[in-house]
Amino acid sequence: MPVRKLKPVTPSQRFRIVNGFDAITTDKPEKSLLTTKKRTGGRNNHGKMTSKYRGGGHKRRYRIIDFKRDKFDVTAEVKSIEYDPNRTAFISLLEYKDGEKRYIIAQNGLKVGQSVISGDKATPEIGNAMPVSKIPLGTIISCIELNPGKGASISRSAGSFAQLMAKDGKYVTIKLPSGETRMILNTCYATIGAVSNSDNQLISSGKAGRKRWLGIRPRTRPVAMNPVDHPMGGGEGKASGGHPRSKKGIPAKGYRTRSKKKASSKFIIERRKK
Repeated sequence: MPVRKLKPVTPSQRFRIVNGFDAITTDKPEKSLLTTKKRTGGRNNHGKMTSKYRGGGHKRRYRIIDFKRDKFDVTAEVKSIEYDPNRTAFISLLEYKDGEKRYIIAQNGLKVGQSVISGDKATPEIGNAMPVSKIPLGTIISCIELNPGKGASISRSAGSFAQLMAKDGKYVTIKLPSGETRMILNTCYATIGAVSNSDNQLISSGKAGRKRWLGIRPRTRPVAMNPVDHPMGGGEGKASGGHPRSKKGIPAKGYRTRSKKKASSKFIIERRKK
């Protein structure tokens, strides 16, 4: 999936780098798996702005993704690899032997016509979902459950993956994309392979307008604000702003906000790097 650099025929095209979309096989989504997607514009139920710099953007329809992979021991054929406007990864349309269709997060190397399966009897091949207890050590995995049956919550974005490091009793140890090493129950499901669209990190918008299409509004630098608006605002001339911190005064750039009493801390072997 190489990226393309466009000819600078306009100022905005000069720095624009786009995805080649070589892996995409169709531009028409499966209608039965589409639903409406309501946008809030960053407002709560009173109409008050609770999330800044959001609003506008192109209309989107949500693709219903099967994160649980709970149709066990039924073979499915990959019908297409598609673009999803709601996520960085590509998605894949599966058609099971009984005729049911589902979307899943596409893994790198997944091809149209390939067969995938989920369950205890699955083999560790790309696109198959199985309990981590059945996966060989050192395998690259993605779309990992934290709680059995809840559905994938770890390593779902473009190009991300984790690695299975060790097995000990009812827990397995995995190394996450952030660098964190943690234990999860061996009954949790994971999908074999890294997530597709690994070139997403190389893409450059080229112009501010593309951010507006994505529903992101212009962001004001805190040092350009007044003291009443932000802790880093104010000062004579081009003042530096002091220590970097959020609008609520919480220090940024390395300050740890994770609660020391959090129950899941006992499962974390090594914290992520700063």
